[in-house]
Amino acid sequence: MRVLVLGATGYIGSAVVSRLTLEGHDVVPLVKDAAALHPDVPVRVGDLTDPASLRAAVTDDVDAVVNLATPTGDEAVDTAALEALLAPLLGTNRAFVYTSGVWVLGATGDTPLTEDAPTNAIAIVGYRPRIEQRVLAAAGDDVRAVVVRPGIVYGRGGGIPGLMTDWAREHGTGRYVGSAAVRWPMVHVDDLAELFVLAVTKADAGSVLHGVAHEAVPVAALAAAADIAAGGTGRVEPWPVEQAAEAVGGPFAEALGLNQVVSGRRAVEELGWRPSRPYVLTELAGGSRG
Repeated sequence: MRVLVLGATGYIGSAVVSRLTLEGHDVVPLVKDAAALHPDVPVRVGDLTDPASLRAAVTDDVDAVVNLATPTGDEAVDTAALEALLAPLLGTNRAFVYTSGVWVLGATGDTPLTEDAPTNAIAIVGYRPRIEQRVLAAAGDDVRAVVVRPGIVYGRGGGIPGLMTDWAREHGTGRYVGSAAVRWPMVHVDDLAELFVLAVTKADAGSVLHGVAHEAVPVAALAAAADIAAGGTGRVEPWPVEQAAEAVGGPFAEALGLNQVVSGRRAVEELGWRPSRPYVLTELAGGSRG
């Protein structure tokens, strides 16, 4: 398949591009600046704030579009971008995979939430459920539209766990926002990349998939592993939400303190997804960056 990828140079996007390429697909990155990539790499140039450029990038030879681009934070801009990307796909049964995230579910109880649970988005992803619904509605217009909601992504030294390691190095101890009882659903970036390939090639139109390999990782244990990764002994301390908000902003601090238990079983059962990378605590504390 020829796959147009938005956000191809990002943390998750680069892993997805590598996996698509490894499995024999022809990846075409959609970038704002062609000079950002090697001159031998074929690219399309477009910008989320320029719908015409996005629509022009989805040519007839594109079999699938994967949107891994970071949202602009402006619902009108992101909606217009989505409509522009979808327009050439209508009536063609070509695939469109949109990247959302588990934060749209809000706080959960102890029972793992499935893809059928109602959304209750926190502020940092406030309008994203409406974007999801527009994507899924495209299934009625003969687009193989799929929404993937990754958990907290780790691996290759990146993601929020990478930030936590930096914070531990800076402050001399691991830190977690809010209560020690907070848990995060998580996934290794390379396992997540494999799920995106399955979403592109196998998922049914109108599917929502949770990219979650580990339903509930204790954030205090994660902070301890981050301290070890930073050269410490595994010491941790709570980071009050108010203080964290001053450092990283209120919406992100709220997200860091969000307690969630989320199931990723649908992708396993329906698509044969098999997450296999090391558990996040093992990887961080053991120094693995694979």
